[in-house]
Amino acid sequence: MYKTLVNMKDCDVRAFGEMTRNGIGIRTAQVRPSRLTGQIHIYDGVGKGKSQAALGVVLRSIGLGINAPSNSNRVLLLRFLKGPERDYDEDGAIAALQRGFPHLIDQVRTGRAEFFGPEKITPFDRAEAARGWDVAKGALASGLYSVVVLDEINPVLDLGLLEVDEVVRALKSKPQELEIIATGRATPQKLLDIADLHSEMKPHYHPTALAQGIHGIEIYTGAGKGKSTSALGKALQAIGRGINYPGSTRVLIMQWLKGGTGYTEDAAIAALQQSYPELVDHHRCGRDAIVWRNSRQELDYKEAERGWEIAKTAIASGVYKTIILDELNPTVDLELLPVEPIVQALLRKPKDTEIIITGRCQNQPRYFDLASIHSEVYCHKHYANHGVELKQGVDF
Repeated sequence: MYKTLVNMKDCDVRAFGEMTRNGIGIRTAQVRPSRLTGQIHIYDGVGKGKSQAALGVVLRSIGLGINAPSNSNRVLLLRFLKGPERDYDEDGAIAALQRGFPHLIDQVRTGRAEFFGPEKITPFDRAEAARGWDVAKGALASGLYSVVVLDEINPVLDLGLLEVDEVVRALKSKPQELEIIATGRATPQKLLDIADLHSEMKPHYHPTALAQGIHGIEIYTGAGKGKSTSALGKALQAIGRGINYPGSTRVLIMQWLKGGTGYTEDAAIAALQQSYPELVDHHRCGRDAIVWRNSRQELDYKEAERGWEIAKTAIASGVYKTIILDELNPTVDLELLPVEPIVQALLRKPKDTEIIITGRCQNQPRYFDLASIHSEVYCHKHYANHGVELKQGVDF
């Protein structure tokens, strides 16, 4: 977890004020206090990254639970509008985590496997939405879970398959410590009103990428929460694809500005590495501290370059089908890495290699022009603005 002075927008400045007043400063993730109160998160908008962000939280929460002595970090992944007739990329990785850690994750899928509009709603659709909501209500009342993901519940509400007022009432009376993640387009206003966090994924389009037919480069930026978690979710999808179709993919997760230890996804990624060593590699670089523009050290440059050497070699190798370059944007914004070598590496990447780049930046580097998908994660609400501590297993 870091902040860069040059990247701060209003949402971040207010959150950082709370962080510094609480003396968090350059503490590592492992020694930050965890909040007891769970929040209601909304990830919506027409841009990509909503369900991916939820999957990233699942990965972090499971990672926290692996090293915990009890079942206090159990996760429910409830997926609306994603019926079992269709395979999704993340299915294999979720199933692997369930096999390895059955006490940490439950998954329920409901609905049809294809898209439909309000004019094509069937009794089956209503029954499946009701079945999913019954599972959700049981989870809220059970006290078993620390995180409940209601994936794609927003369009379910928008379609009228569930009563908005009933859902809002239930979420308002949830157990105090329970974290709720709701995703999907067209969130009803009544649900937004009770949310503690609201990140909207806004799409941007780059004429250069469209004109040149460049594909496979995704960028997640902006001041809202959900960038790194979207990247982790994307990695989980790719790992699942490799489990379902052996030999089809290998994943590299390269993270800048995240030195030290205490990041909760590490344990879950390590567990997947142990079970599927042919599928995933994971590296971090950077000091165990917040990096500021006016306090950069020689080690910051060396660590940034070390990370780029790993990433550059991976991009050119053709070995990896999915490469996560987490927090590359602020690394460039801090001028720890030059832009042009990154542009050239991306232009020469193998056609079937997908690259996901994350992080805030004040000035968009030239490689943004190569993005076939670019989601700005816009911050409407963030609980950190109200003095709420960041939570291990959800925020880092």
